[in-house]
Amino acid sequence: MEDDRALVDFCRDEWPRLAGSLSLYVGSRELAEDLAQETLVRVCGHWRRVRAADSPSAWAHRVAFNLAKSYGRRQATWSRVQTRVKPLVTSVEHDRATALAVRDALMALPDAQRQALILRYFTDLSVRETAAAMRCPENTVKTHTRRALDALRAGGLLDDAMTEETG
Repeated sequence: MEDDRALVDFCRDEWPRLAGSLSLYVGSRELAEDLAQETLVRVCGHWRRVRAADSPSAWAHRVAFNLAKSYGRRQATWSRVQTRVKPLVTSVEHDRATALAVRDALMALPDAQRQALILRYFTDLSVRETAAAMRCPENTVKTHTRRALDALRAGGLLDDAMTEETG
């Protein structure tokens, strides 16, 4: 019970400091509060270790800033994806139903096939690069890609004219 009380007191006292420092760091009060909340969730999950640390507050702030950095990396990645996706989305916006059908068909593929297809045709990696990314032999990439294209053809999403080599 005493341990629970100490945790509650720590979270109550640390919340404003975490939210304030994160707000300055990320430039958004709303994001800072989300990150501070996630930090305190992690504090709760590791309370015995946190409480035994030389500075529980420093532990919490290190976690908070790591979460903020991870968020920043995810946002940068998302921004790069959006830049690549915009031309694709623009080209299919005229037929939203087709775009949704393609997305659903991709999601129905086994993971390895979906991954191979995306890396080969969306990311425009070579077979060799795709094999390196998937950590598998090049022939496995070709097989996954062929099977994925066959599944999309069978679903009526590709016509027979799209018979580009998988290699």
